[in-house]
Amino acid sequence: MPAPSPPKATPIHHKLTVHGHTRIDPYYWLREKGNPAVISYLEAENAYAEAVMAHTVELQDRLYAEMLGRIQETDLAVPVRRGAFLYYSRTEEGQQYPIYCRKPDRPEAEEAVLLDLNAEAEGHAYLRLGVYEISPDHRLLAYSLDTSGSEDYTVYVKDLSSGTLLADRIPNTSYAVEWANDNRTLLYTTQDAAKRPHKVYRHRLGSDPAEDSELYHEADELYRVHLYTTKDRAYLVLSIDSIETSEVWLLSADAPERRFRLIQPRQTGLRYHVEHRDGLLYILTNAAAKNGRLVTAPAKDPARRNWREVVPHRAAVKLDDMDVFADYLVLYERENGLRSLRVHHFTSGQDRPVSFPEPVYTYAQAENPEFDTPTLRFTYMSLTTPDSVFDYDMTQGTRSLRKQKPVLGDFDPAAYRSERVFATAQDGTRIPISLVYKTGFRRDGSHPCLLYGYGSYGSSLDPWFSSNRLSLLDRGFVYALAHIRGGEEMGREWYEQGKMLHKKHTFTDFIACGQTLIAENYTSSRRLAIMGGSAGGLLIGAVINMAPRLAAVAVAQVPFVDIVTTMLDESIPLTVGEYEEWGNPRLKAYYDYMLSYSPYDNVAARPYPHLLVTAGLNDPRVQYWEPAKWTAKLRATKTDDTRLVLKTNMGAGHGGASGRYDLLKEIAFEYAFILDALTSPDNA
Repeated sequence: MPAPSPPKATPIHHKLTVHGHTRIDPYYWLREKGNPAVISYLEAENAYAEAVMAHTVELQDRLYAEMLGRIQETDLAVPVRRGAFLYYSRTEEGQQYPIYCRKPDRPEAEEAVLLDLNAEAEGHAYLRLGVYEISPDHRLLAYSLDTSGSEDYTVYVKDLSSGTLLADRIPNTSYAVEWANDNRTLLYTTQDAAKRPHKVYRHRLGSDPAEDSELYHEADELYRVHLYTTKDRAYLVLSIDSIETSEVWLLSADAPERRFRLIQPRQTGLRYHVEHRDGLLYILTNAAAKNGRLVTAPAKDPARRNWREVVPHRAAVKLDDMDVFADYLVLYERENGLRSLRVHHFTSGQDRPVSFPEPVYTYAQAENPEFDTPTLRFTYMSLTTPDSVFDYDMTQGTRSLRKQKPVLGDFDPAAYRSERVFATAQDGTRIPISLVYKTGFRRDGSHPCLLYGYGSYGSSLDPWFSSNRLSLLDRGFVYALAHIRGGEEMGREWYEQGKMLHKKHTFTDFIACGQTLIAENYTSSRRLAIMGGSAGGLLIGAVINMAPRLAAVAVAQVPFVDIVTTMLDESIPLTVGEYEEWGNPRLKAYYDYMLSYSPYDNVAARPYPHLLVTAGLNDPRVQYWEPAKWTAKLRATKTDDTRLVLKTNMGAGHGGASGRYDLLKEIAFEYAFILDALTSPDNA
């Protein structure tokens, strides 16, 4: 059967002139979402992807069945105590989405279903829950839904006693909705045309949302607004943040009709986050502390002149976050690339570190809504240990396992081994790599390997567990996480050395990780696959331009690959707010530097690995046209016949499919592409 012919996008030369330099963009027209020719091209690429992958349908089905077979489809999350109720979510076999419920905290109490997302999803190909906020008196639920993937959320309010929706319906909200203590007032944020949360409104139940009072408007496009409530429910907090700077305002949760009160005016480069206890604000800040320190200030006069240090800056330890309880302070820290946890007792002054049993691990901060409690919840995991929910007794220093995520079938953690190795970057920096593989693995260079990376926004790529990953490990794969600069695994400096005019460290670090895995015989270049999504897709695009023979296969998920053109267009969501991540190309130094690594601009007549590219038509974070333009240019330029597949989800956004079964099918497609490409005759 003859191989299908790939679609071709007609090049229409479009000139872009900046700093006296003219670039020709032959596929600029793919930005025209309303143009039928654009939709036809995307559909043709999807049809081609299905044709190219048709011979793997059986493999995709097998992978899907394996991954589904490890999941306990009917399952129950560990309940979270809020006042007199236990709140939880559960899933049912055959249902795509969770069901949110509660019970009174007493034996034999009956369950009440508060929100069934499966019912909400009826008639929609996509559904994403935004906020889910219970009123302080537990009588009302405010929640928001996105039904397209465009991240436009509508807020609804439900009476939990009758199960009926109130007339209040608020469109165009972002991710922040908070209740005041009167149980009748909601504060929420809306977004501008560029999807930037920029305004805060106050809504009184029963009133027309069109008449809601505007409490704050952030006009500077560099900043985004967010809302949260302190754990003791004393204050509603307005946090105004750019990547490098923050400003925090307080409003009494008992008096939502008043105005917000400023803590410390914004100062470029100063970041701080606030909690409250007993008249004191606890402020986590980078003031004179690159890795963070903790100070307190009186809530009545919190200006910086009144800040008093509680936890000093430490060069080797990054202070990631904090939790403030009635009797305890919890510090979430990071040292030598691993997360750590410390509990401080206010009365005794005792500090107690929380230890973890494995050399390569992480934990996730859990929901801890109760203020006056001695119990801290967190979720522990590693590359070999499934998500394990622990309740830690802060008084006794003991922990109890509430639930470990079930992995059905013959899964045995002892059948897998994880370790951490280091690569040496071009400038001599040691780059950690977390690895997992099947026990009995031999370093002889014959094993396939999937190397995953991200390296942007200070987002640390911690070693999490995935039962889906077992389908690769059981086929002899090594799975590797590259802890490259641009994240914060090794502290704030690690991030700063992978952004702006240091961004290329991210790419060369990743290349060094791949080269180390090959040199140390974990794999070979013909058996190596690389993967990254979003800014991690930028990473993959830059790497295959800089080192096209490093890997045999590459997967770029919703990749941010047209960085120069995007960062010149202030109408696109995220652009202005990300000047502090990538630089502003209207300044020549940044333009020249970004142009030197932009994946789209550096496509050349050279061989490339087998490449799978994914996109979401409604994606507001990385517009669909970036992967589409990149694919079209690669198709017209590359000199080999390796596979190049673009798969666009025509009804979703940045995160792909929203339903859990649909998402598994997308993962099965990606895994099948990797497995098939690594074993293809042209890769022998």
